[in-house]
Amino acid sequence: MRLDCLVLIGQFAPLHNGHIALLHRALERADRVIVLIGSAGRARNSRHPWTAAEREQMIRAALPAESARILIRPLRDHLYNENAWIAAVQSAVRDALGADGSPSQRIGLIGGPESAGVDYLRAFPQWSREEVPLVDGPRAGELRDSFLEDSAEGMAIVHAHVPPAVADLLTSFRDTPAYRGRVEERRFVERYRQGWESSPYPPTFVTVDGVVIHSGHVLLVERGAQPGKGQWALPGGFVRGDERLLDAVVRELREETRLKLPAPVLRGSLRAQEAFDHPERSLRGRTITHAFHFEFPAGDLPPVKGGDDAAKARWFPLAELRGMESQIYEDHFYIIERFIGTL
Repeated sequence: MRLDCLVLIGQFAPLHNGHIALLHRALERADRVIVLIGSAGRARNSRHPWTAAEREQMIRAALPAESARILIRPLRDHLYNENAWIAAVQSAVRDALGADGSPSQRIGLIGGPESAGVDYLRAFPQWSREEVPLVDGPRAGELRDSFLEDSAEGMAIVHAHVPPAVADLLTSFRDTPAYRGRVEERRFVERYRQGWESSPYPPTFVTVDGVVIHSGHVLLVERGAQPGKGQWALPGGFVRGDERLLDAVVRELREETRLKLPAPVLRGSLRAQEAFDHPERSLRGRTITHAFHFEFPAGDLPPVKGGDDAAKARWFPLAELRGMESQIYEDHFYIIERFIGTL
């Protein structure tokens, strides 16, 4: 049965021949295809080198003749709120269909087989499921690694597995500061991981982060080193072997922001704490952070100043934070959302 619409969710980072096969299958089976580009608001890093707009450009360039039948929408991450992510998918599909949408429309969801880890297909029982076998060849993560090697050999691998129009876009992207930053970051992460290669088991790192809310502002620091150099982050760091978690976050707040609130005052303002353990939350490897939410409802903002490995420290109004997702390190934007609600 031909469908009115098929929905394809992916990151397309980069768009490769396997994605093209999925899109061709979707266009054969449905009158229109809605493409939702995931991780749309994330800050650039070596796992997310391209913005949603740049990834949309890849799709448009690869399939120019089908542009009118492909509706593309950005899809934000909600790492610690699965229901919010599901609602975002539903809203994006509804908005893309607009006045053409109706309860009688035949909508499906297309993707790879569940055996390949594509388990989100089960989250939308109202839509039929269309599973497509994977195309032989490297996956997007392998192509990103080859691309960020910054070598002729790496680019040859990429060119062999992406559409020619996408290869041209990627070649142009190599001339940008964004590319140089991702190459530098990837090399840093590789050196970092080499320090743990002799470990009998992959290490799990334990960190702490402080979510300090004061008079409608949140305290952030600008990272002075890789990974995430130049991005805004929650003050925090690794837990020392001789300290408890709460002691560690108080120490990090003082070291990175020079926040002079006495430790008893900070401890007394603690409202919540939670572990954040998304397996891919950090480029450095498996890292579980314990975040502590401190709340000060009113009063003058205490002076802060960057210290230790933080280039700057600054209070940001929560309203300003709403538009900063693409500037915030790792999953820190979503940690803040978890404590204070969707921004």
